[in-house]
Amino acid sequence: MLIPSNLLKNKKILLGVTGSIAVYKSLDLVRLFVKAGADVRVVMSQSAKKFVTTLSFETLTSNKVLDDTNESWADDNNHIKITEWADIFVIAPATANTIAKIANAIADNMLLQCALAYPNKKLLAPSANTNMIENPITKANLKMLAIANYEIVDTQTKELACKVVGNGAMAEPMNIFWATSRILLRDEFWNDRMVMVTGGGTIEKIDDVRFISNFSSGKMASTLATALYCKGADVNLIATKFDEDLPSDIHTIDVEDSSEMMEYLVDSIRIAKKGKLSKPSLMGSEQIQLIAKKPYLFMAAAVSDYIPEFVQNGKMKKDTLGDKFKLSLKKNIDILDSVNKDGIVTVGFKAEIDKANAISNASNMLRDKKLDGVCLNILENSKSFGTDTNEIEFINEKEVQKIPNNDKLSVAFEILNYSKSL
Repeated sequence: MLIPSNLLKNKKILLGVTGSIAVYKSLDLVRLFVKAGADVRVVMSQSAKKFVTTLSFETLTSNKVLDDTNESWADDNNHIKITEWADIFVIAPATANTIAKIANAIADNMLLQCALAYPNKKLLAPSANTNMIENPITKANLKMLAIANYEIVDTQTKELACKVVGNGAMAEPMNIFWATSRILLRDEFWNDRMVMVTGGGTIEKIDDVRFISNFSSGKMASTLATALYCKGADVNLIATKFDEDLPSDIHTIDVEDSSEMMEYLVDSIRIAKKGKLSKPSLMGSEQIQLIAKKPYLFMAAAVSDYIPEFVQNGKMKKDTLGDKFKLSLKKNIDILDSVNKDGIVTVGFKAEIDKANAISNASNMLRDKKLDGVCLNILENSKSFGTDTNEIEFINEKEVQKIPNNDKLSVAFEILNYSKSL
């Protein structure tokens, strides 16, 4: 997925790094932040400097690193001014020792002083040996921090530095990047709103080894789901293909054919229409009920118009079929036209090669399928599929609004802006 260079423009990120072997991944995290346009400053513990030098972070950020040796009250290189400067404080990696000290308000080094001084949302990415991260005291500390204005990016299971395979490895930099972006870009309109997105070309079986499909890559759906995730939505992505850089927290359902997509979409709509969300109470494990916002559906999937009338078991042999093979097709169900759209805002996607009649055809789709909006994509040819850029005509009953050619994630954010008024 192509990340826009202005995604985090004017955002100020304070990154804390502690003494874990995973600190080398923090360099990649800094690169992601900087490439997305953020201004990044780093505060290091003395233990972290055993693994990576301050020069490495200063080179990548073009900013001086704050540590225990160089705090200054003559400028803003101190634990008060730097935390007043930051829009978010990210600690990655956070060792079990650092987690324990933060949970008990201990501030015996510069990084911990910053953590205690920073009043806003903080993001913490733990990194520790399996026994240390699974220790009941560490688990209790993480639960304490989760109700104290910290968001936790879960560890992963893999081979650790101690050569043991187990839980405790720091989350991948890309996942920490997306979690940070979600906090910085959260939008009250989309926050906690249930949204369904479909994507990719459906795969309709002829037999057990052959199928008919189309050129749809699913990239637009993945970027749309990512934009919704960054805005705080509760996203359910139902697709045949997924982008490899998709935020790991997005709920995904991998389907193949149109009937499977229809089944999961109907189920998702049913859940979305219940009208309530359950969220943990700040007081503990009990749940509180929130009245849900009106759900949205973005139907970006390219569903096959026709499917094989008879699916064969096994593999058909060409010796049996002969010199000519006639494949009997039947008209497929129109998922977007068939699902119950009452109570949800629905945006369809339409790909057209006929430039002269594209807007007229999309407007007919808007009317005939009773949609709230249509994203029209005018293609040159089959090579237009799978690219990292797109150009959209956003159509509703009142107007046609052009979204100029740009990377697909930027286009997705524009689609969300126009969709808010539907």
